[in-house]
Amino acid sequence: SRNMLHSWQALWWHHFFLLWTTIDGQTRYSIPEELKQGSVVGNLAKDLGLGLSDIFDRKLRVASEAGEQYFSVDAGKGELVVNDRIDREALCGQSASCVLPLQVVIEDPLQLHRIEVEIRDINDNSPNFLSNEISLKIAELAAVGTLFPLESATDPDVGTNSIKSYTLSKNDCCSLKIKEREGGKTAPELILEKPLDREKKAVHKILLTALDGGNPVRSGTSQITISVLDSNDNFPVFEKNLYKVALGERSAKGTIVIKPKATDADEGLNGDIEFSFGSRTPDFVLSIFDINPLTGEISLKGELDYETAKSYDIDVTAKDKGSPEMEGHCRVQVDITDFNDNAPEIVLTSQPKPVREDAPSGTVVALISARDVDSANNGKVTLQLTTGSPFNLKPSFSNNYALVTCEPLDRESCSHYDVEITATDSGSPPLSSKKTIPVTITDVNDSPPVFTQPSYNVYLKENGVPGSILYSVSASDLDFGENAKVSYSILDSKVQDVSVSSYVYMNSDNGSIYSMHSFDYEKLKVFQILVQAKDQGSPCLSSNATVHVFILDQNDNAPAVIYPSSAALGSLSHQRMPRSAKAGHLVTKVTAVDADSGHNAWISYRLAEATDSSLFTVNLYTGEVRTKRAVSEQDDSSQRLLIEIKDDGEPVQSSTVTVSIMVEDGLHEPILDLRQKAVEPSKKTGRITLYLILSLASVSVLSLVTFLILAVKCIRSSRSSGSCCMRRSDCDDYKNPNRNLQIQLNTDGPIKYVEVLGGDMLSQSQSFRSCMSPMSEYSDFTLIKPSSTTDFKEVISVLDASLPDSTWTFESQQVSLK
Repeated sequence: SRNMLHSWQALWWHHFFLLWTTIDGQTRYSIPEELKQGSVVGNLAKDLGLGLSDIFDRKLRVASEAGEQYFSVDAGKGELVVNDRIDREALCGQSASCVLPLQVVIEDPLQLHRIEVEIRDINDNSPNFLSNEISLKIAELAAVGTLFPLESATDPDVGTNSIKSYTLSKNDCCSLKIKEREGGKTAPELILEKPLDREKKAVHKILLTALDGGNPVRSGTSQITISVLDSNDNFPVFEKNLYKVALGERSAKGTIVIKPKATDADEGLNGDIEFSFGSRTPDFVLSIFDINPLTGEISLKGELDYETAKSYDIDVTAKDKGSPEMEGHCRVQVDITDFNDNAPEIVLTSQPKPVREDAPSGTVVALISARDVDSANNGKVTLQLTTGSPFNLKPSFSNNYALVTCEPLDRESCSHYDVEITATDSGSPPLSSKKTIPVTITDVNDSPPVFTQPSYNVYLKENGVPGSILYSVSASDLDFGENAKVSYSILDSKVQDVSVSSYVYMNSDNGSIYSMHSFDYEKLKVFQILVQAKDQGSPCLSSNATVHVFILDQNDNAPAVIYPSSAALGSLSHQRMPRSAKAGHLVTKVTAVDADSGHNAWISYRLAEATDSSLFTVNLYTGEVRTKRAVSEQDDSSQRLLIEIKDDGEPVQSSTVTVSIMVEDGLHEPILDLRQKAVEPSKKTGRITLYLILSLASVSVLSLVTFLILAVKCIRSSRSSGSCCMRRSDCDDYKNPNRNLQIQLNTDGPIKYVEVLGGDMLSQSQSFRSCMSPMSEYSDFTLIKPSSTTDFKEVISVLDASLPDSTWTFESQQVSLK
């Protein structure tokens, strides 16, 4: 290098004479390289023993064997001077010594001298590396102490000016080792002092410096770039070990749940991450969630159900593609937020048991519980009963309730309840459900049997067949089972001083009443049966009812003649009459009675046969036998009449009476006088008749008032008891609070009277008696048999039916008032 030339020139003259020597008589000069042109190498003329003139005269010249003229001779001084730049490294390279041989030619005489010029090295070259940068690739898992050869630096200088040492810049991984080579050369080596970590420092830059031994020291540098080769020594790392996320129960499919992030400090495939669920992830999680293997994004692919799982713990794995593979893990906790999608449920903890109808309020019927699988307010349940039921809900603990009675129960009013309970949660919107609990009320014998009516009126024809059914009563019991099983019986009572059980008997199972024998209206017209219905409960309950049996008359009695003869029918009766009798003369009056009643006792009279049918006539209704014409002398004195007496029944019953009439001359006729007196009354008789008419009117008014009072009482009594009975006092042995009306016939002898009785059966009877003569000229009061009727209208109808002309005629000569 020319840069150091000047520094070396200063030393040249000082060393000039010290450096040249003559070897074997040969002249040698020693000069440093890089001298300036014109620098004196040595006094060649002197050293060769030549004078200055010889140099010019003898044409001294210097020739270089190398062909390059580095030197020339100064002819004026005879000195060898530097003609051109001398670079030792160019001339001699790395040779330890560098000598330039010169030939000195002198003519006249021709002489040849050989001289040598030693070119001494100066430190004009710095160490040099072939490249400014040395690249090394070292695996980060390389062992400590591993040697890595480095490129040696070169220095054209030799000797001490050549490379003497190497140094490394300060670093934290490597050191330098100098290796001795053959020929005394050195080679640097890099020693790994610490493990490399690519993830901490992927590239290390170290400056390698080569120093020579010159003075001043010259150096050369090269940049060592260490690229740390990645090893898969790092596993993927997630940002968090635990990710928490809340997800609504009704989230739609495809919803992004979370995107966990993971990094791998390695590079390339060693840092290329794939995401997946952990190997032990259960199938039910895999069916609900999905993960993107490239991004790690977790999405929803199934349907969430808070009631099935309230939270999911998902193990997420991040795995690189290195060899061997490294993996990292994190946990994703997905908490499901509840949605009110479940209606509350009512559960029967115990099945409802039947409840006695006399159970006190507060009796537990059933135990129930309410539950809702939703959470918080969505699972808060309230229960409500439908209004109107005799039950209530009594809370016990933790959504458990007791269904209890809250009112008195009555099985007869309602034997079964379907208790509807509504459960409602507190969600938004609220959901509800209903449950019906059947509750059966068991019977208690608290209802007595009840007859269909408090009293029964039974109308029974007389002369019935014994053993035939009389009537069937029926009673019902609102209770159940044995408590409602009714048996019937007849309570002991008297009928004409005889126990009623001798008249009838009763079927205890169905309430049918049967007659024990045939009834005779003429002996018994009405009687009562007191029946009882009793259940089979414990204790048993019973109720009573009265059966009023009315015997209906049948036309089973023929008319009986009581006048003119009370003997057997068909007997002969002798009557007398004057031959002077005129037309209309009352000969006699046939009087008959019929034990039957109503139309069956409605009697009519007919002249069946007569000695002279033109002479006599019989009144159809009164039975009076009168002359149709005046008796003549030609008429027989003995007349025989056959009178037929018939009732109005079905079938008709009849009887006959034979009347023998003797027509006599000069017979006194008091009856005729009476008749004439009746036809032509005196003033005194007229007054008596007026009195009788007034008395009869008074009696009629009193009777009518009595009938009206009894009718009103019977109507009131019928509303309360359902019956009103008219009974005979002489055959009635029952205690009946009803007041009675009686029409009583007295047929004692030829005098006939009718009694109208009124008042309490136990009180003293009052009777109104009409007495009639058997020889009355006009129609008498018709005889009425005792009648048993239930109301005033029937009494009137009986009376009306018993009167042939529907009139009341009181024209008897005797009227007595009791």
